[in-house]
Amino acid sequence: MGITLAKGQRVDLTKSNPGLKNIIIGLGWDTNKYDGGNDFDLDTTAFLLGENGKTTSDGDFIFYNNLKHSSGCIEHLGDNRTGEGDGDDEQMLVNLSLVPSNITKLAFTATIHEAMERRQNFGQVSNSYIRVFNKETNEELIRYELGEDFSIETAVVIAEIYKHNGEWKFNASGAGFEGGLVALCNNFGINI
Repeated sequence: MGITLAKGQRVDLTKSNPGLKNIIIGLGWDTNKYDGGNDFDLDTTAFLLGENGKTTSDGDFIFYNNLKHSSGCIEHLGDNRTGEGDGDDEQMLVNLSLVPSNITKLAFTATIHEAMERRQNFGQVSNSYIRVFNKETNEELIRYELGEDFSIETAVVIAEIYKHNGEWKFNASGAGFEGGLVALCNNFGINI
């Protein structure tokens, strides 16, 4: 069993797991009962960021319409439009050895598709988590459960994997945003 983190905690990823290259980022969630009449469609995204905390190009934005980074370092494994069922709802395969040298941070996020039109927010989402597991051994290394701290947010930076002194570390971020995907893209230097 891996390490369970609380919001704001940071933990080493590669130093305590020598040789770790291929990991899977799994994200899962449930929706609370509400009377809005619309399904929830959460979308996970990854932003590859340089030293300035911004993407270097539009290709550094991995989501359901751009499933794989040109370097091969991140691949989105598919869009789940309902969140039904147990286990991970969406996953991303990450090969840490292929991350370009100008990228120092990978930000993993979730947004609610058409949140404003559907009057939905992360206060209506429960049991949300991110986990990191070793693709080779299937061993869960890290888990962060978001809790229910959100009320009006429509986007969340769930976690970050960042390089520090040549090693990869994990940060349980849990930072909420209003404005959905557009707000996240603007924050990370993508114009949509």
